Amino acid sequence: MNGLYDELRIAMHSIWQRRWLALAVAWGIAILGWLVVSQLPNRYEAKARVFVQMGQVLSAKVGINAQEQQNDVDTIRQTLTSAVNLEKVVRGTDLANTVAGPQDIADRVAGLQTNIKIVAQQNNLFEITASASSPKLAKQIVDKLISIFVDQNLSDDRNETQTTLRFLDSQVEQMQNRLADADAKRTAFQTQYLGALPGTGTLQDRMSAARTQMAQIDGDLAGAQTSLAAINGQMAGTQANVAGAGGVVGGPARARLAAIEGQLADARAKGYTESHPDVIALRSQLAAARAAANSEPLGAGGGGQPNPVYLSLRSMQADKQAAVAALSARKAQLQGDMNAIMAKLNGDPAVASEQSQIERDYQVLKDQYDKVLGDREELRVRAQAQAQTDAIKFRTIDPPAAPRAPAAPNRPVLLFGVLFLAIGGGVATAFGMAQLKATFPTAGRLEKATGLPVIGSISERVSRVEASLRKRKLVLFAGAAAGLGVAFVGLLGVEMLMRGLAA
Repeated sequence: MNGLYDELRIAMHSIWQRRWLALAVAWGIAILGWLVVSQLPNRYEAKARVFVQMGQVLSAKVGINAQEQQNDVDTIRQTLTSAVNLEKVVRGTDLANTVAGPQDIADRVAGLQTNIKIVAQQNNLFEITASASSPKLAKQIVDKLISIFVDQNLSDDRNETQTTLRFLDSQVEQMQNRLADADAKRTAFQTQYLGALPGTGTLQDRMSAARTQMAQIDGDLAGAQTSLAAINGQMAGTQANVAGAGGVVGGPARARLAAIEGQLADARAKGYTESHPDVIALRSQLAAARAAANSEPLGAGGGGQPNPVYLSLRSMQADKQAAVAALSARKAQLQGDMNAIMAKLNGDPAVASEQSQIERDYQVLKDQYDKVLGDREELRVRAQAQAQTDAIKFRTIDPPAAPRAPAAPNRPVLLFGVLFLAIGGGVATAFGMAQLKATFPTAGRLEKATGLPVIGSISERVSRVEASLRKRKLVLFAGAAAGLGVAFVGLLGVEMLMRGLAA
């Protein structure tokens, strides 16, 4: 341990002996390093964060898909640093004062591409960072980028919508003309070939409609005929006259028969079937009363009056007969129409084929027209919504501000590093020179190097004049060494002053 301490003392002594050399080297390195640091250009960074809010409610109503909005925003974010957009930045900031031609603009654009960063953060948050040679210019660049980011999102979407709307307008106009031509051709064909035929549509459609109506009329006619037959049967078993106030017609047996028939007619009018217990009882009574009435001679006195049941059945019979006649007439008419259509089909099959083709073409055009018209109206609503309110809203969370300190280089650290390097270089130079010269700082070193015993050593004696000279040199050395520190502090002060002036 003592040996290491001695070695350290010897090294310090050798360096101290060459302190002026170390100081000179330190000053040289410091001046050169500080000069290099002073020439490094300052780079100021300005940052801003922009939040993009998607309009979910209105967008869903007018057909603006949220995923499409997100894709559009991502695309514009990725192309924000394109040459076209950066040229707008150059022309819209103080960089325009430093350009004299197209080549200067291209150089500024190339520089901006390396000095601008756009980072997508979570929840639709974007951070825009720009570095420039002055705080004002850095802030201008970020402001311009935000303006382009917002305007391009809104204007591009609206321009695309307007372009698509104009295209759909032209398509609607063209399809209107084609649809009008197809309709005129369809009308002319029907007037020429199908004007005398009943119904609308193709011959097959007309025949199908006629058959459907015929089937319905057949069912209605069968029901009406069945009802008429039932009423005729009831009328056959019902007397036209019943006993009046002056007596009975043909005696009491016939009066009872008329009463039972009236009760039976009432039961049937109520909807009772033949298997109903009341109907079965009345029918058994009716058979007995009819047998009694047939065996009773016709009476001569009293007179009779019309049977109301019979009159009601007769009225119902007239209604059913009218319905049967009307359905029969409609059936005959439909049958005539079907015969005419069949005659046209059998007589000229090409007409049916041509009409089918015309109808198909017309329907296809109409479907396409309806679809394009619907798309145009939906897009028109979307354009109106975009004109009146923004589907995408932008908010600047952290607006850009002029930076007070440069982001690079870190000049105070570099100045201190140069000072540390200068001191280390001076000390290393002095130590190296001491190692090159063959001197013996101690008697032990001399004895070890020569292998001879050293009898003793003589200390240096310094006169008063020499001591005074050495003292003055020490003061000069201390002042020169302190000058390094003073220069370092002065450079730091200049740096702080320049930062204040730049801000």
